[in-house]
Amino acid sequence: MRWLKQGWVIGLVWAAQFAAGSAWAQQPPERVPPQIVKLPLLIDNKQLDVVTHVYKPEGEGPFPLVIFSHGRAPSRVDRARLEYPVLVGHANYWLRKGVAVVAPVRPGYGDTGGVDREDSGARWSGKVCSGDPDFTRVASQAGKTVVALHQWALQQPWVRKDRLLLEGQSVGGMTTVSVAALNLPGVIGAVNFAGGSGGNPADSPTKSCGPENLRKTYGELGKLVKVPNLWLYAENDQYWGPEAPREWHEAFKAGGSDTQFIQTGPLAGHDGHSLLTYGGKMWSVPLDAFVRKVGLTAP
Repeated sequence: MRWLKQGWVIGLVWAAQFAAGSAWAQQPPERVPPQIVKLPLLIDNKQLDVVTHVYKPEGEGPFPLVIFSHGRAPSRVDRARLEYPVLVGHANYWLRKGVAVVAPVRPGYGDTGGVDREDSGARWSGKVCSGDPDFTRVASQAGKTVVALHQWALQQPWVRKDRLLLEGQSVGGMTTVSVAALNLPGVIGAVNFAGGSGGNPADSPTKSCGPENLRKTYGELGKLVKVPNLWLYAENDQYWGPEAPREWHEAFKAGGSDTQFIQTGPLAGHDGHSLLTYGGKMWSVPLDAFVRKVGLTAP
């Protein structure tokens, strides 16, 4: 009888330990935070200290590298408050693949500060947009930081010079496509999350300013981009709506670029513009496939 009681107690302890171990095994790995540095980058022939978030896998490398471009908040106050140019969770998605990430806080944003270089010229009065927005200029201005960071990256011993991927969200997605058109050394692909400019979801949901202007911009870029590229949008994107992104991509694709457009279903409970933030189950499969296609993690 005593043996039975002891066995029962031991069994309970073992079961509790097993359950605790199983729960621990099911917990996601702890997210690795960024190393935040100030890099002296040459932009428009001026040296600027650009706050940059760096994520590196364990080891000495060299590692494949993603250069990530952030979006643009509508208000100046929110742009000044930008803290994380890439989501920590998304950066860790790349770390789990053995890929490093660098994400600059462009001039005019966050702790990098300085003047706003990315004003498109779109002017909203309620639901009415006036002006003739120049999205080509916006993408070019934002892209100067990416180009400078690319030059810096090629000088780092821990970076694989032949495995660089460009990625960005919103204005950063548009910027990514623009920089891809430069066909920089070592860049093997580009990923555009919800790329665009001129949106006003508060007053004019799904109807952006000058979408035809952006169609022309993308059309010209499609003639220049040589690397494979992936475009990811959600159907219920409140900045652009469902139709404009398709038209932008058709204009881009007509230029002959090796490109793939994926529009997911609605992002439940969220503005589809936040696809990168909340739609991991929707974008991870096509992005994983794209990584394999371009050989980002190939030996």
